[in-house]
This record gives sequence, C-alpha cells and structure tokens, in this order.
Amino acid sequence: MTPWIQDLTIRLATGLGNVAPEIRDRHTKWILAQQQPDGGFAGRMGGSDLYYTTFGLRSLSILGELYGPPAELAAGFLKTQMALPQTVVDFFSLLMAAKLIEAAAGIDVFSDADPQSNQRIADFLESLQRDDGGFAKAPEGAAGSTYNTFLVMLVSQLIDHTLSRPDDILRFLNAQANLEEGGWREIRASKRAGTNPTAAAVGALQIMEHPEAIDRELTLDFLCEMQTDEGGLRANTRIPIADLLSSFTGALTLENLDAANEIDRAALGKFVNYLQAPDGGFLAAVWDEARDVEYTFYGLGCLALLADGKASSDV
Repeated sequence: MTPWIQDLTIRLATGLGNVAPEIRDRHTKWILAQQQPDGGFAGRMGGSDLYYTTFGLRSLSILGELYGPPAELAAGFLKTQMALPQTVVDFFSLLMAAKLIEAAAGIDVFSDADPQSNQRIADFLESLQRDDGGFAKAPEGAAGSTYNTFLVMLVSQLIDHTLSRPDDILRFLNAQANLEEGGWREIRASKRAGTNPTAAAVGALQIMEHPEAIDRELTLDFLCEMQTDEGGLRANTRIPIADLLSSFTGALTLENLDAANEIDRAALGKFVNYLQAPDGGFLAAVWDEARDVEYTFYGLGCLALLADGKASSDV
C-alpha cells in the first residue's frame, strides 16, 4: 500500500496538471528563486531551515520541477541535516524531503547512512507515546497531541514500521473528538476543536483503517462551519479570519470523506486566487504581507484540489 503522504503527493501533482501552465510556471520560478546557495530553503527569518526546505521541495515535486541542479543542491543540504533531528517534525521533514528527491531525481540522500538508522527512528517514535495513547512532539512532551500522533504515523509509514500500541492510539483519537460540536481537539486541555487537528485525526484514522471512528456527518458540519465569508476556512470558531493552511487541510479532509462539494468551492477558489502574488508565491491570509514556501505549498495544494479534473486559467 502506498504511504498516505506519498499518495497525497501524487494526487496533488495530478490536480496541478490541470491548472494553466502560466500559473504553474510563475509559482515554479518564484519557488526556485527561494532556494539558498547551500541548497536549502529559508523561512521568514532567513537562513536555510529543514522544515521550510521540505515545503519548498514538496511544492517543486507536485509542480513536476524537482530535478537537475535544484534537486542536487537540496540533497546536499539534507545530508548536512541528518544528525540534527530532535522532534517528530524534524524526522518527518527529513524523511519526506529525502523520499521526494529519490522519487523525482533518483538521488539517495541516505546512501551513506547507518543501516540501523530506520530502527533508531522507530525506537524514537515509540518513545514519544504517552499514557494517554497519543504521541508528543519531543521526549520532554508530557502529553500526546493529535497533530504529532498523525505525524508519527506518517513517519512510521515512510520507514515501514508498525507502531506497537495501535489500540492506545485509537483510544487517544476517540478521546480527542468533540462529540457535541464535531471535529477534533489538538491537545487534551483544548476546549475547542480545530480544522487542522480534525484533518490530522481523520488522516490518522484512515491510515489505521478505522472509518467507523469518524462521525462523518458531524465532521462535515464542523468543517463547513469553518468556511468564512472570505471563502477560505478558518482554524477554529474563535478565529474570524480564514487562512491557507486551514483552507487546504479542511478542503483535503472533505475530499477524503467524499464530500468536496459540501463547501462553496467557487468562494474558496476566489479566496485562494486573492492570495496569489502576480509573480508567484502565496500569502498566508488577507492580513499577510510576505510570501513563504510553506504557505505557497498550501496555496498550490488548494489549486490542485480545486482543479477538479479540468484545465483552467481560472484556478
């Protein structure tokens, strides 16, 4: 079975193939211009960063542009990061970026790695599981989070590792569900569900093949409530402004539940288009003043989901 995150990459690449070439080209040029001399990609604070590098590479991958010198440079940067991961986010970023480069450009970033590195990663992941059944971000974390639990599952798939306590994971995810309003909470202390933890929980439950744990109608009602008058989706009920991250994860989750048309897709398309810069890249939300490769990936992801199988210059 294709790992969940790799299947998503293929789906998004297919969707972007239906977007007008001039739109794809301007985003490709902008993303390539963000690559640093050392091969990495920077966040808004400047300087190459593993997290942002993965988003730069994910964007190039779904655009079909991850090859040649940019891929070779990025592979060199990733090799400098192999001894540095300390959190599950770090491990996901490194493994995902390496898999993308290997698939698209045939470069094995881990060619010189210790043969036991996957086992050490697996042991690290297992050490993050807490008594509540969820996974923490790092060893010092006291409780599980929905997002980090989902990330651990993605990393486990990438290294072909089977997690040892699946029943506890299911117990945790069930406990995170908001049975009154719909959606899932990020941490135990959260009072409200959010779009992004809901997307993470649904993804995790689908990986685990437990669709019965998803109250589909309640989840759809919750996600539809997250769409604002702007057309995008917001992070939770306390935040009045939509953003591209929540718009992407919410729209993706609706599609994964075979309910893509439950929201106003035309309004979502207008919101996404508004955040596109004329020379490439995306803003995070209407309040934003700068582009970065992370939100550009979410913007491209939204374009891919909205393409709906038809080539168009309007998406």
